[in-house]
Amino acid sequence: MAPAETATPRRDGGEPSPSRRGVAGSRVPDARASARLGIGEGAAVLAFDVGGTDIKSAIFDAYGTALGLRRTPTPPLGDEPAAALIEELARLSDELRAQHPQVVPAALGFVVPGIVDADAGIGVFASNLGWRDAPLRDLAAERLQLPIAFDHDVRSASWAEHRLGGARAHDDVVVLIIGTGIAGAILVGGEPYTAGGYAGEIGHSPIADGPECACGARGCLEAIASAGVIARRYAAETGTTPDGARDVIARAAAGDAVAARIWDDALDALTMSLAQLTAMFAPQAIVIGGGLSLAGGALFDELRTRLAARLSFHRMPELLPAELQGNAGLIGAALRARELT
Repeated sequence: MAPAETATPRRDGGEPSPSRRGVAGSRVPDARASARLGIGEGAAVLAFDVGGTDIKSAIFDAYGTALGLRRTPTPPLGDEPAAALIEELARLSDELRAQHPQVVPAALGFVVPGIVDADAGIGVFASNLGWRDAPLRDLAAERLQLPIAFDHDVRSASWAEHRLGGARAHDDVVVLIIGTGIAGAILVGGEPYTAGGYAGEIGHSPIADGPECACGARGCLEAIASAGVIARRYAAETGTTPDGARDVIARAAAGDAVAARIWDDALDALTMSLAQLTAMFAPQAIVIGGGLSLAGGALFDELRTRLAARLSFHRMPELLPAELQGNAGLIGAALRARELT
């Protein structure tokens, strides 16, 4: 059963919003959304997708249905962020198991942002969550007393897209998530290429001499072509705050010269990056997700045309929209947990 989106996308192209909120801004389960999200039959597992803002969580039953699907705010993690995160996962696990006592999980999967050495089970670095060289998998196994699958959030999302989403027809794939920033992952022969957690930083690959990126380098793809930068550049140059990057794209289509120039710069930067990836990895497909992917033809048609014009003898990859979008990391965590059973 192919997973579906769990809620209506926000107008700014960000993560889908749940239908209801609980007290103090916490998110509460959407039963209809849970019923539509599935990964097929297998062992019951717990899954968590940890972000700097919120944590997505669910318990998947033997039919692969996500039960108790929710997003809750990521709490302040204090001076011991790794231990504090594991305590929060334990709390959420207890809630999910109490609410669904008929489902007994055989394993747990969780994914986090930053630099992740999944083979060693270590969160190497996460600027927004505060840890360095944290043995997250071992901490989770000791606290939760379950087999633990641990991975990078975007690599996990790419694995889910490969198994169940936009990349399922291909084994050599690049996945790009274009939102506030740009994240990426590479699959070779159907398996993620990780290089100890450092591979896939496509958003921080240099494609120009400037501008300066938030990471400290200059000319990173993210500093020119991310949805966040597109919107911020337009606001800075016009004094008008757009309703996200897609609003800038719409203004460009309507004849706004500033919007057209900013969007053209972003498309050129993305084309250059895709051309480099094509020359180096010869992917069968490049799958694009995140808020900017919702621009549809304004993004994909332009990139196909520009990329074809830039390539010569290279194999032209298919450019495909991600299908799982905001649920991909959670689904990937559940699939990885299933592999342990």
